[in-house]
Amino acid sequence: MKRISEHIAAIPLFQGLTAQHYDELAMIVVDQEFPRGGQIFAEGDAGHGFYVIIDGRVKIFKLSFDGKEQILHILGPGEPFAEVAVFTGSTYPANAIALEKSRLFFFPRRAFAELIAREPALAMNMLATLSLRLKQFAHMIEALSLKEVPGRLAAYILVDSRQNGKEQAVRLAVSKTQLASLLGTIPETLSRILAKMNRQGLIAIDGSTITIVDREGLVALADGETRL
Repeated sequence: MKRISEHIAAIPLFQGLTAQHYDELAMIVVDQEFPRGGQIFAEGDAGHGFYVIIDGRVKIFKLSFDGKEQILHILGPGEPFAEVAVFTGSTYPANAIALEKSRLFFFPRRAFAELIAREPALAMNMLATLSLRLKQFAHMIEALSLKEVPGRLAAYILVDSRQNGKEQAVRLAVSKTQLASLLGTIPETLSRILAKMNRQGLIAIDGSTITIVDREGLVALADGETRL
């Protein structure tokens, strides 16, 4: 079984640090488990720290006044979330729940802040991660405002294939309802677009697994160069 420090060393956020850094981080981390559907925090809760996913998947989302859900992120192993709480000490700006049984490392804000004050390399890693997250938000806003739904879906499939290191096969980690929310559409529209992509030979669908058949065609659709 891996030691806590070994798990921390494998987290991209902390790559390039020394063994001593990993041991120091291991001393402040809180190892937590959540069942499927378990609430990690709610929007408005005090931001006492941030999390990194060790196993499982987490959904970050907001709710409108009428109860409509807008998914902001679907995150998997190695990915941090709620990092802003470390720097601002503010409340959590969204909700977080476990999509499946998940193991999370929680880093308390005060203890982590004291650690990065002594070790600036940690702060630089955090800033790099926050910059990447901001870039992802910018891409999401662009996609939701400028791209049509087929382009958004094509982009999602391509990004998911790269993130999981699988050039061809992508296994959807969320339901079609959740994916539709993430892409700013409804499940019925999503199903029709998937079926049309399948008929046109861009992808092949087998249950929750999507195989990329025509990557160039999918890229053209994601870039808005072609339409379904």
